[in-house]
Amino acid sequence: MKPTNIADPEYFHKVVDCQLACPAHTPVPEYIRLIAQRRYSDAYLVNWESNVFPGVLGRTCDRPCEPACRRGRVDEEPVAICRLKRVAADHKNDDEIDAQMPQIPTKKNGKKIALIGAGPASLTVARDLMPLGYSIDLYDENPKAGGFMRTQIPSFRLPETVLDQEIDYVLKMGVMTHFSQRVESLKSILELDYDAIFVGTGAPKGKDLFIEGREEADANIHIGINWLESVAFEHIKEIGRKVVIVGGGNTAMDCCRTAKRIGGEDVAVTVRSTFETMKASPWEKDDTLAEGIPILANHSPSRFILKDGKLAAMEFKVVESHYDENGKRSITETGEIVTIECTDAIMAIGQDNAFPWIEKDAGIEFDKWEVPVIDKTTFQSTLDKVFFGGDAAFGPENIITAVAHGHQAAISIDLYVNGETLTDRPAPGTNLVSSKMGIHQWAYDSAVIDDDRQHSAHRPVEQSLKDRKIESELGFDEAKAFVEAERCLNCDVQTVFTESTCIECDGCTDICPTNCISFVNNGDEADLRTRLNAPAENLEQDLYVSDILPTGRVMVKDEDVCLHCGLCAERCPTSAWDMQKFLYTVTKAGDTPAPVLIKERAKTSTDQKVAGKAA
Repeated sequence: MKPTNIADPEYFHKVVDCQLACPAHTPVPEYIRLIAQRRYSDAYLVNWESNVFPGVLGRTCDRPCEPACRRGRVDEEPVAICRLKRVAADHKNDDEIDAQMPQIPTKKNGKKIALIGAGPASLTVARDLMPLGYSIDLYDENPKAGGFMRTQIPSFRLPETVLDQEIDYVLKMGVMTHFSQRVESLKSILELDYDAIFVGTGAPKGKDLFIEGREEADANIHIGINWLESVAFEHIKEIGRKVVIVGGGNTAMDCCRTAKRIGGEDVAVTVRSTFETMKASPWEKDDTLAEGIPILANHSPSRFILKDGKLAAMEFKVVESHYDENGKRSITETGEIVTIECTDAIMAIGQDNAFPWIEKDAGIEFDKWEVPVIDKTTFQSTLDKVFFGGDAAFGPENIITAVAHGHQAAISIDLYVNGETLTDRPAPGTNLVSSKMGIHQWAYDSAVIDDDRQHSAHRPVEQSLKDRKIESELGFDEAKAFVEAERCLNCDVQTVFTESTCIECDGCTDICPTNCISFVNNGDEADLRTRLNAPAENLEQDLYVSDILPTGRVMVKDEDVCLHCGLCAERCPTSAWDMQKFLYTVTKAGDTPAPVLIKERAKTSTDQKVAGKAA
């Protein structure tokens, strides 16, 4: 194999599994170390640079980072990354945050941008473009910004005060808002001579279930996302005693828990799949079950049953799931029929994009599914000045994906209005700084021990169910946050090898607790992976290969199982190994090499150890 090019910023980025898995590429270990130091405001700002809504995401994120966490390979449970994000938000100093918000130029750059929809994608675009001097008009049919963060996430999961504060950080930059104003025509917006238009309207069309009795029982059948919105804005304040939820995603979990709080005494969730394979997040299912709501798996709805002209029950066919060699699911009926009494039924079976306000002759090409054709890199539509992001771009996803779309769309808009090539994207900001503080001391906690994952406290169920606006999960206190933060393996502190100083004593191989370092004769990758001290079987993670050493061998390190413990660097008599903290930041609009706030924190955070080790 050729020597690994560690100058490529994507090489070490791939090693920081949690950050790579995050759509917005939040520097996870960086802010976790700051939390351990009780520097909550700094930790919040590291998050805010990337994901814009730390307090929101610390409560509601789908957590793609956690399955990727290296800690899960040590003691099976990943670091509670999401809940640590909430810690930063809950314990930050608001005055410190306000003081470090970007300064907005009083003299504008003469460019006007329209944002259609006030969800996370549009707000991210505004957050990135306002500091560059843009004038921005934000349109939304609702009276307040937030999009599906406000309309589809119940207050017992996301308090309105948290959402309002984080949205206000963006709106206070000087965004011109047009709330309670539904955009009925794209052409009407085009006529206003905006330099660019961003569409972040989400996926607003909830799917329905057209089976026997649907039309007759319409008065008591609700579409999940529409119903949640009506509850959020208090158009709906109660529901019948017996409620059936159809669907197995997170929206279904939100619907059933909401129903339980506004009058539903007997609430049940039904899903066609097995309990294990239903789409809802594990923690969402746990919270649902903890509130006494049963989840009935393998139930396929067959008809609505009416009595005296009103919905009285739903009939389900019990099914079995089967999977072929490609993992494709099929279901077969068992012959068993189940009838569940209900006064109301809520359909939470998915949602679709809908653009009735975009005229077919406006210049935007639609595909066969009636979804706009969007470039997946630039987020530009076939009408050059119109960009899409969030659920409006490629269908329903989640908040963190919408934020990632917003960052990239903002880059494209900035390039477009300045007449530059959209595919010429700015490179990410990176740095690599030695973490050595002494012969055997590092600027981070390098101990690798088995630590149980901390679990967030919850309000007593009977108390939570009394009020839909009372937050049910309480988060970590400072003590729990510190213990959980110490579980982070600091995967961004990289093992950097210098061939010229290596004397091939093999001391690093002797001390490595995972046998991830080998000195062997070179070969192709497939061959090398079988000849290491421990076979490197995870092909998704790279091998770190040195140049040829004096003996003719090469150093090969399996990045998959390295714990970043630093023992190799401590053992090395010639400092051929060094632990260097790698910081990767996705560049924002404006072609800035790296956000200033993060660059400043990188200097300070490597100069002191985390709390507990510094003492």
